[in-house]
Amino acid sequence: MRRSLGPCLFAASLTLASFGTSHVTAQTIDTVTTTLLSDSRVMAALDAIKADDARALKEQIRITEIPAPPFKENVRGNYILSRFQELGFKDAVIDAEGNVIARRKGTAGTPKLVISAHQDTVFPEGTDVTVKEKDGVYLAPGIGDDARGLAALLSLMQTLNTQQISTVGDIMFVASVGEEELGNLRGVKALFRDNKDIDGFISIDGLGVTRIVNQGTGSHRYEMIFKGPGGHSFQEFGLPSATHALGRAIAKISELQTPAEPKTTFTVGTVSGGTSVNAIAAEARMTIDMRSNSTEELLKLEARLLDQAKDAVGEENKRWGSDKITVEIKLIGDRPAGVVAEDSPLVQATARAVTALTRAPHVTFAGSSTDSNLAMSLGIPAVTIGGGGQGGNWHSRNEWYKPVDAYIGPQNALLTMLVLTGVEGVTKPVLPARH
Repeated sequence: MRRSLGPCLFAASLTLASFGTSHVTAQTIDTVTTTLLSDSRVMAALDAIKADDARALKEQIRITEIPAPPFKENVRGNYILSRFQELGFKDAVIDAEGNVIARRKGTAGTPKLVISAHQDTVFPEGTDVTVKEKDGVYLAPGIGDDARGLAALLSLMQTLNTQQISTVGDIMFVASVGEEELGNLRGVKALFRDNKDIDGFISIDGLGVTRIVNQGTGSHRYEMIFKGPGGHSFQEFGLPSATHALGRAIAKISELQTPAEPKTTFTVGTVSGGTSVNAIAAEARMTIDMRSNSTEELLKLEARLLDQAKDAVGEENKRWGSDKITVEIKLIGDRPAGVVAEDSPLVQATARAVTALTRAPHVTFAGSSTDSNLAMSLGIPAVTIGGGGQGGNWHSRNEWYKPVDAYIGPQNALLTMLVLTGVEGVTKPVLPARH
């Protein structure tokens, strides 16, 4: 960390910001960022995070090797709780949903900012999560998504306490459950249900620090179960088939057209059914994922897709002169869409921190489906930022991670957090209090 980072970024300097958070400007955020980067305690904290890089990687590997399949995050959650407490957060708890939560009081008690990473992975129980290393690359399911986010969160928490930095606003650290697959954001849904005074939300998920997710991609997921009489493929030939009806539905769905902007997508993810090769299927089922950066477009797609499934049932029955085929449609996933304006204080603070730490000429604003979706849908400013390093093959057993400048992830989270919540005696918060 070069200690000249702050002064060379902006010319302005300030010992104590003197503005109201209802009138936060980009220039104000620039000034606050510069002021913090001129403060010896903040610079020492950033240096401490860099010095912690190797230990944080070991933590990441340890977390990765604790299985956390969907709806079964409790073993990993108990470990995270023990780490929270070891880092000085003695009052940390696991809530009724399974989130691990630690609170750090500020001197003013407002605003309240949540910084979160998710515990769960997409991988089923029994998956080998042993981390293997080859030529500086670490391979294991979930090592980047989101074991890196959890390791970055712990590094951030450790640094705040060891460097004894007092914030003005409150900070809530959360290791959430239910972010992946059919978890349906159950962790953050419970968090916001039980905590009505949250003013801002940051999720550490993914790796790249110059990519800021300020748009939540909404998704609806359905299971469709086609049912019919079933029968012997030869003796009862002429009966309608649940599998044939499902096939008709897939063919129709595959021809749907969606807009490129706002990006709107669909896929039939899984298909199963039938009992044997020589039987007319009595049941067949499939799961479907629909996504869009626009709630309006998502609902349009949903209506058309559901109609296609019902039409497929009608066509299969008509083909055989029957009324025996039916379809049961179940909503199994609902992630709301949302967006936070690029000029909002929370997004701007994140962008300024990234620019200061990486000297990147610009940051990329993007849409994705993360825990931040829920906050955005509630009108609470939120972003998702990367935990640092490089990686790929997400959601596969060949997921890989390379710790290239990985420390920038938790550094970015720290600086962003301090800009938003303020540092006692140095800057006031730029995150507006909603209450």
